[in-house]
Amino acid sequence: MYIVIAGGGLVGRDLARSLVAAKHDVVVIERERHVCEHIYAKIGAVSVNGNATDIDMLEDAGIARADVAVALTRTDADNLSFTVLAKNFGVPRVFARMRNAKYESAYRAVGVESVVNVVALSSNRLLLEIEQPEIKQVAMLAGGRAAVVLAKIPEHSPADGKTVADVAQNPAFPEKCVITGILHGEPEVFVIPRGNVVLNSGDSVFLAAHPDAVRQAADFFLGKKKGIRIR
Repeated sequence: MYIVIAGGGLVGRDLARSLVAAKHDVVVIERERHVCEHIYAKIGAVSVNGNATDIDMLEDAGIARADVAVALTRTDADNLSFTVLAKNFGVPRVFARMRNAKYESAYRAVGVESVVNVVALSSNRLLLEIEQPEIKQVAMLAGGRAAVVLAKIPEHSPADGKTVADVAQNPAFPEKCVITGILHGEPEVFVIPRGNVVLNSGDSVFLAAHPDAVRQAADFFLGKKKGIRIR
């Protein structure tokens, strides 16, 4: 994917590093020249020195061909301006960091896909949502030593038609993970995951696990082979 990040702070750099490692094309727009130089030299992402709310700067960064835009500047006003411009350029998926909860309705109004409160923000959560929109991080527990995510079971998933016990015993399902709940049917009904409960495509499962195992478990439900640690 082609991804434009507005803001080269700690989270922006960390996210850029993870995305580059995952073989995405990344451009970071940052006001501070020395930060841009660091991003290019140490991370390998393209960096553009300037204001992410300037249309000419966004054009230089190739915003019109971006698959994803992420607003991680220092203020909600700049983040909101960037998201509005990104949507205007036709970017299909836009994420934003929110520092003040009063801005949330404004972010939603312009079509931001995911608004992440600064308290709950981590680059790995953003990476998960960017690469796997089917998976949503719900919470971090025990000071980050455990994570809870919600994953929807697609058709042809290895879990489709299997019981909870079957899934738990599958060698591809990580040991450091448990199914803690199931949302089933329309309207959705919460089901306690006893061993004999059958999982079906369309169900959503709550997973609680060690951070190393969360993505592996989610990839199992999605029929994928590899996982990435989140924290």
